[in-house]
Amino acid sequence: MYNRKQLLYLKEQQLKEAEYQNQLLQKELEQQKSIEKERERISHDMHDDLGAGISALKLQAEFLKYKIEDSGLQNDIDELLKTSEEMNISMREMLWSLNSGNDTLGSFVDYAILYTGNFLKKTKVKLHSECEDIISDTPISTELRRNLFLCLKEAVNNVYKHSQADNLKLSFSQNQNDFFMKIQDNGIGIPDGQSEGNGLRNMKRRMNEAEGACKILYKSSGTCLTFEVRL
Repeated sequence: MYNRKQLLYLKEQQLKEAEYQNQLLQKELEQQKSIEKERERISHDMHDDLGAGISALKLQAEFLKYKIEDSGLQNDIDELLKTSEEMNISMREMLWSLNSGNDTLGSFVDYAILYTGNFLKKTKVKLHSECEDIISDTPISTELRRNLFLCLKEAVNNVYKHSQADNLKLSFSQNQNDFFMKIQDNGIGIPDGQSEGNGLRNMKRRMNEAEGACKILYKSSGTCLTFEVRL
């Protein structure tokens, strides 16, 4: 009888522990849903309010440009138009970051290729992209997705500003839970002995925080940056 009572007591304790863990999990799920709902609300507000405001500002500036004959003022308006376009691009990036529906590897890869193509389309640099064994619905956290995108953005900007390249190759691959991103150009490369700039240090810091790695592979012509992280 004693042993039976002890066994019954242990089972009751196990049930209570399981129920407690279930309650914690339920609270965590509810909190996650609340966070996602708030992200969606902010995203919609930004799109409706800021997006409409930027578009209206751009239209008004374009209207003024055609009415004004002073070349100096037209140059000022061109700068205003350029700023409004940059604000519009930044807003679209933030909307993409906030959208929880984009928390998949496939969404990140698609957006990375789209962003790079749009960034380079007015330059002499031609984009080539390739994907290998990417499982599109692999989940990826919002923070990791944003850090990878900021690394990509910095690397592409460096190619445009410093490399003198005319080709950029963007490669993505997946090996189970390991994800690899490679950005390679055919430019002048990094001179021997040149110290790391803020951009490269920031990329390495972001990948270290994500428990990943950022490496530079020196080629005979051009530079190759690799990013690897465990999903």
